[in-house]
Amino acid sequence: MDDDVASTRERTAALDALFADGGHEQVVAVAHEAARAGRRVALPEDLPAVVRDALRAAGVETLFGHQAATRDLLRRGEHVVIGTGTASGKSLCYQLAVLESFAADPSSRSLFLFPTKALARDQARKLNRFRLAGVTPAIYDGDTPREQRPLLRRSAGVLLTNPDMLHVGILPAHERWAEFLHRLRYVVLDEAHVYRGVFGSHVAQVIRRLRRLCRRYGADPQFVLTSATIADPGEFARRLVGLPFAVVDEDQAPHPERTVVLWNPPLEDASTGVRRSALAEAGHVTTECLLAGARVIAFAPTRKAAELLYGHVRRRLEDRGRRDCAERIQPYRAGYTPEQRRSVERRLFEHELDAVVATQALELGIDVGDLDVSLVLGFPGTVTSLRQRWGRAGRAGRGHAVLVAGQDALDQYFMREPDRLLGRSVEEAVIDLHNPGITGPHLEAAAYEIPLTPSDEEYFGTEGMVQAERLVQGGRLRRRGDESVWSHPYSPAHAVGLRTASREQFAIVEGDGGEVIGTVELERVFRFCHPGAVYLHLGHSYLVRRLDLEGRTVLVDDFDGDYYTQVKVDKNVQIAGQADMRELAGAVLFHGDLEVTEQVVSFQRRDLTDGHVLDTAVLDLPEQSFPTQAFWVAVPQATLDRALDGLSEGDERAGPGALHAVEHALIALLPLYAMCDRWDIGGLSTSWHWQTDVPSIFVYDGYPGGIGLSRRGYRSFESLATAARTLVAECPCEAGCPSCVQSPKCGNLNEPLSKPGAVRLLAALLG
Repeated sequence: MDDDVASTRERTAALDALFADGGHEQVVAVAHEAARAGRRVALPEDLPAVVRDALRAAGVETLFGHQAATRDLLRRGEHVVIGTGTASGKSLCYQLAVLESFAADPSSRSLFLFPTKALARDQARKLNRFRLAGVTPAIYDGDTPREQRPLLRRSAGVLLTNPDMLHVGILPAHERWAEFLHRLRYVVLDEAHVYRGVFGSHVAQVIRRLRRLCRRYGADPQFVLTSATIADPGEFARRLVGLPFAVVDEDQAPHPERTVVLWNPPLEDASTGVRRSALAEAGHVTTECLLAGARVIAFAPTRKAAELLYGHVRRRLEDRGRRDCAERIQPYRAGYTPEQRRSVERRLFEHELDAVVATQALELGIDVGDLDVSLVLGFPGTVTSLRQRWGRAGRAGRGHAVLVAGQDALDQYFMREPDRLLGRSVEEAVIDLHNPGITGPHLEAAAYEIPLTPSDEEYFGTEGMVQAERLVQGGRLRRRGDESVWSHPYSPAHAVGLRTASREQFAIVEGDGGEVIGTVELERVFRFCHPGAVYLHLGHSYLVRRLDLEGRTVLVDDFDGDYYTQVKVDKNVQIAGQADMRELAGAVLFHGDLEVTEQVVSFQRRDLTDGHVLDTAVLDLPEQSFPTQAFWVAVPQATLDRALDGLSEGDERAGPGALHAVEHALIALLPLYAMCDRWDIGGLSTSWHWQTDVPSIFVYDGYPGGIGLSRRGYRSFESLATAARTLVAECPCEAGCPSCVQSPKCGNLNEPLSKPGAVRLLAALLG
């Protein structure tokens, strides 16, 4: 034991030296989170003896205060959302409820929904430890052999699945599940904060379909949601499920001491704002942590980045003569076989690995054992997600949580304003219940399951019933008395993917053999899968040989070239309706409906090493249009002229460049105010718009119908614009760089841009 203590002290000292504030120029800020003892209570005296024995057999002798509070609320018949931190024992909150349910009625059933298959497997393992008769977890997903499925429908006491399988495999076939639905006592949505944006808006409709079928079979289950810490979890749960929720958010589990470190790669060229590779920095930090004897989880933003970081760390360790250490790290991401992922999970949990390089697939509550360091490569888009990943460190002792900043504007904003990150409240998850592109298909699916009637307003609201009537008028549904029924013999659910707002999918087919390697949505196919595009899939590069619009296929070949591709997009926007407006100091701000028309007109081939343009190719692709929501700023020409007066006399690009740069800065920082990624947002700036009759900046939701992101931007515009001005003004570059006004997704290839013009224009808007 003494040796273990000494080793822990040496490891902690080495990590403290690595992350010392002022010890390295890369260390921007260091914060310390104190340990918390937590509060435990005795097992309730009224627990059934069989449940008490099951808990003790699994090593549970006491409950945390929030676990006991959840039990009390559930026993009163309330729906409950538990919004406590990572490793706070949220799973036991609903596991205990299920154990008691089976003790009282062995025929009762429970449904557990998880956003990933890995979580379902992890929870099945945890349920099995109780060894209570009847509480037999059964995983029902795409990997479940078909011959086993009838048995699971009949005998599964606890069914573990995901929203996608519920959507296409259970609800449309509800007659087969009649007995299960009749006896359904609890519905659990674990890691519910994942259900936001488009995915969450779909899942909200799936849950409403489930609730109406439960009523059909005489059940009224209680809902239990677990979530990472988010703003207003009760309101989020209400919108997701459509029922009132009691909230348990006072975390009474013990938490270890944690050191939080912000690490910024150093500038390599101050004039251009170019910094050393964030991936190389993350590789360096991970390597040094491993050499100090620490156990590490490193989160990468993409599958490719995870593979590259893993390879980088291995090479560094081998170069240092530590092949033994290099053999004890593994990558973990989607795209691996289930067996490969399970092997990594098991080896990490059983201390056979010292490090794992993972995508967000390991962010959620899979138990991977004790870790010393959690490193995050690039801000993951939300404070909620960042803290969830940081929470992986220090479960059994003091931990270190590290953010290695990328070149991205939002990352660099936090590096210059670390208190804006370290002291920032968690975000509110966004769900849109009225996007017709999402609600319409689910109304059709609901009508297929059982006919829609006026009483379904309870589930779908007044707007839903109005939309159902439009579906009748459009021939998608047909009237039968006071019922609306699906007009076709097939299930419409199969045509609706929960992770996109599009109904139309293109199959990506490799080579002449015709193997389908993936799919891409219609709204993304021209940007990423045009002829000549370099397409990345599972960390592998492919070259698009042909885009077949009629056959809805993308034909690709293996590619090992040294360039990547970037498209140029022409955009037009038409204001379809104004909902809100208010005066700014130097302009007018609006929010409303927008019709966006985009056309991919060309693409550039760029060198992988330095990004310089190799050549440009013209494309002949059709326009795409979609309705969405937006906020826009109408800037009087006089305001723009005053803001830019004396900036660059005679420069005709100053005005368009200032507008364009402000657009980019607003998009870069909007994720601070809406739980989203910059890739969820689109924009357009123009020196004159035919409807506003003045220079204008538009920022819109990048999904058909909109999902509420721009609405958050409208409500928080003054704060958003102030942060954007700080971002641009304090960036050390001379003419604008990826850390301030350049955007990796710009359809106009970042031309023109005026950094000084953006600073002046934002100041004019704010007064």
